[in-house]
Amino acid sequence: MERPPGRTSVAVDHDGAVLGTAKMGANRPGPGSHVATASFMVAADARGRGVGRALCEDALDWARRQGFAAMQFNAVAETNTAAVALYRQLGFTVVGTVPEAFAHPTRGRVGLHVMHLFL
Repeated sequence: MERPPGRTSVAVDHDGAVLGTAKMGANRPGPGSHVATASFMVAADARGRGVGRALCEDALDWARRQGFAAMQFNAVAETNTAAVALYRQLGFTVVGTVPEAFAHPTRGRVGLHVMHLFL
């Protein structure tokens, strides 16, 4: 859970089952606090149903309403191709990749993208 002034969102289906969550807030305190960040989790059985897109669009809307200048994702595994594609569709760019920064359980060490979007 993200503490205020940040925010936590939960996506549920019509029966109240949790499909995914998002938390959002300032990426860094102080001089970096004009840039937002967010992280997302989508249940395995909810993938491909637009849950991640809805959560990310909600986070972007929230960040814009809060007056953030940009949103930055600090650690997107390069092997998470669905997330990378979604973020690109929403306008994010990869501004850098930290080589072998994530120990993937089956693929070994893979890069972590830093992704950015001006709001």
